[in-house]
Amino acid sequence: MEKNRIIIMGAAGRDFHNFNTYFRNNPAYQVVAFTATQIPDIEGRVYPSKLAGESYPDGIPIYAEEELPRLIKEHRVNQVIFAYSDVSHEYVMHQASLVLACGADFRLMGPETTMIKSQRKVVAVTAVRTGSGKSQTTRYVSRILSEAGKKVAVIRHPMPYGKLEEQVVQRFASYEDLDRHNCTIEEREEYEPHIDSGIVVYAGVDYEAILRQAEEEADIILWDGGNNDFSFYVPDINIVVVDPHRPGHETSYHPGETNLRMADIAIINKVDSAEPAAVEAVKAVVSAVNPGAAIILANSPITVDNPEAIKGKKVLVVEDGPTLTHGSMAYGAGVLAAKQWGAAELLDPRPYAVGSIKDTFARFEHLSNLLPAMGYGKVQMEELEKTINSSPAELVVIGTPIDLRRVMSLEKPAVRVKYDLEESGAPRLAELLKKVL
Repeated sequence: MEKNRIIIMGAAGRDFHNFNTYFRNNPAYQVVAFTATQIPDIEGRVYPSKLAGESYPDGIPIYAEEELPRLIKEHRVNQVIFAYSDVSHEYVMHQASLVLACGADFRLMGPETTMIKSQRKVVAVTAVRTGSGKSQTTRYVSRILSEAGKKVAVIRHPMPYGKLEEQVVQRFASYEDLDRHNCTIEEREEYEPHIDSGIVVYAGVDYEAILRQAEEEADIILWDGGNNDFSFYVPDINIVVVDPHRPGHETSYHPGETNLRMADIAIINKVDSAEPAAVEAVKAVVSAVNPGAAIILANSPITVDNPEAIKGKKVLVVEDGPTLTHGSMAYGAGVLAAKQWGAAELLDPRPYAVGSIKDTFARFEHLSNLLPAMGYGKVQMEELEKTINSSPAELVVIGTPIDLRRVMSLEKPAVRVKYDLEESGAPRLAELLKKVL
């Protein structure tokens, strides 16, 4: 029987996982290519034979998504798998229409097909959109579990932007581990806060191998989701974080709506900075879509290491990159902090942007008086540094999850903004987590 010829559309995450769990040793399929989008410079690589298996002695090439119509035709592709996240339902169907017009089937793969069962209890933290507050929620959950005497290992959604064969299983317990793995800004933003809390973080490419190693040192696996993707592991408790700053997005983005419908617990975050009407609107949607989910309201309190330094200054605010780009947010914690503590002006960094940072502003036109902390590789990190240092800002407000001064040389004074999760009213999450305790 002739094999089904497959292309997997991805962004160096869910696409590799779907291949590893379903296609790698499946004799009915031949994956002829991956396509890549969202993340800069991840196309042009090869998914190595070490990871792809015996059926792929030359590995699997990774192309830019723009080449999809040509690839479908040249490789006589039967089926295209859509495998990345945080895109609108309309966008997904535009991609489906393109694939169908080229003559191939279009497929979405769900939890039952791609989730791996753990030997430990699993708590999954997901979201309806990038930037909803997964990171601080995961930290809050890890603290509850640790204080209950459990050994926790966080497994983070994949971010393999380097040499894939060297990133099969990665374990991060110290800053030295981050340096050894040449982690990008985006990786450090996700790993460092857990390390600061004394929690070991795993990531990489092969998530079955990652899970089996993490199980050896942990009582509970805590899945720290990326974008708004659903968990790679079968969860015992499924938590979704909902953002009232973007009401309506909870049911209009893929696969965030899937997370909402599957959730045991829905945390409506940032209620301290959102409009009360938006909070109520989101709460009503959660109740209608998933009436069985427990709803928790939470604040996202902001702190600054030297807030007095902001008052009266012309500041350059640097925010978390993915939240602003494919997360579609026009501001983050840094902007809120700058306004709260009396900045005289939020500088527009676009005239000083260079290289790929300039390209980012051209692509995401909703961004203006802030700078996305794009740092997907050494060159882009250098361009970000040059953009910051070239600006006439009197002060840099660092609103990213890490202190950028650790990874670049800033020629201007800076303050650091941090944000955490705080339950609104009496704490309930600890009680709801008893199922895994």
